[in-house]
Amino acid sequence: MNTELLEALNILEKEKNISKATLLEAIQQSLLQAYKNQYDRSDNVTVVIDPETCEYQILAAKTVVEHVEDPVVEISQSEAFKLDSGAQIGDTVQVEIKSKDFGRIATTNAKNVILQKIREEERNALYNQYIEKEHEIVTGVVQRYVGNNVSINLGKADALLAAKEMVKGESFRPTERVKVYVLEVRDTPKGPKIMVSRTHPELVKRLFEEEVAEIRDGIIEIKSIAREPGSRTKIAVWSNDEDVDAVGACVGVNGSRVSAIVDELDGEKIDIINWDENDAILIENALSPAKVISVLADPDEKTALVIVPDYQLSLAIGKEGQNARLAAHLTQYKIDIKSESQAVEEGLFEEYEDIEDEEFDEDEAFEEDEISVEEETSEEAEESEEDETAEE
Repeated sequence: MNTELLEALNILEKEKNISKATLLEAIQQSLLQAYKNQYDRSDNVTVVIDPETCEYQILAAKTVVEHVEDPVVEISQSEAFKLDSGAQIGDTVQVEIKSKDFGRIATTNAKNVILQKIREEERNALYNQYIEKEHEIVTGVVQRYVGNNVSINLGKADALLAAKEMVKGESFRPTERVKVYVLEVRDTPKGPKIMVSRTHPELVKRLFEEEVAEIRDGIIEIKSIAREPGSRTKIAVWSNDEDVDAVGACVGVNGSRVSAIVDELDGEKIDIINWDENDAILIENALSPAKVISVLADPDEKTALVIVPDYQLSLAIGKEGQNARLAAHLTQYKIDIKSESQAVEEGLFEEYEDIEDEEFDEDEAFEEDEISVEEETSEEAEESEEDETAEE
């Protein structure tokens, strides 16, 4: 048994996550390459390796001849008898080649083939490990700043947190643990290149999935999310179980669940609202915490007119328009917010009342139709009574 080789393969398989079969294949290829370098051919040789013991043989097929002209592919009958007593002229026998007979250059090349294969397999194993984490959250350790970017160690590979993917004003200390969202994993000759983000909206979504069991179980869905990194996020949630309060579950007891996420995001504010299939109600919810008088939504044009009390106008719009902007992003509607006074001045309430009047007129018309039917019935009855009197 080749104990040293077997032990080395087991260590590589454990530490580098490379299968023993792959390593044995690399050794096989390296021995074939070494033979080719030594004898300038490899079509007559095979390498046999026992995966259990790691014992190997290099066997060259040689033809039995009377006079040897090419010792690489031919063997004399007398030499062939030593291997096979029944060997005849023209037969083929397998001759074992000792690897120690290879020259220094051939041996060096074989070693390089093995090392190259190990590096390739190690790179592939790392890539396969991290490609599964693409679009997921991972926890890493801050290594150092590379210019304005940050290098983060994820265990067996380093990720790059680009400056544009960092929250404005956020800074990190070496050895600090941080959660990041994996944007992309690329396979490169130097190993996997992993790009991560702290600004992507999906980071917040994944944090809620980690923190809220009902979301992981599919009871609650995050229908939409709008984020301005480092400042504020709005998420719309929906419960598939009428007995489960979607917003309450995400907030947690005494706000414990959402607080954990806010802490991870360095104090970023989070508004959690109820999703509604009625766009007008959804828009009203999205403008929370502002109170809304009315919402006129046009689903075809994706526009909405929202009227709020005068004292709620600044709250509905938000600082520098943030609340309205996030609500628009969350609902995918272009939202026009007006105060009650503005609506009155522009006659918007009159238009709204006209719509209500039209509905009311339709009801009145229906009632008039009923009255006319009753009157006709009464007239017909009177005419019938007059006819009966005349007959008498």
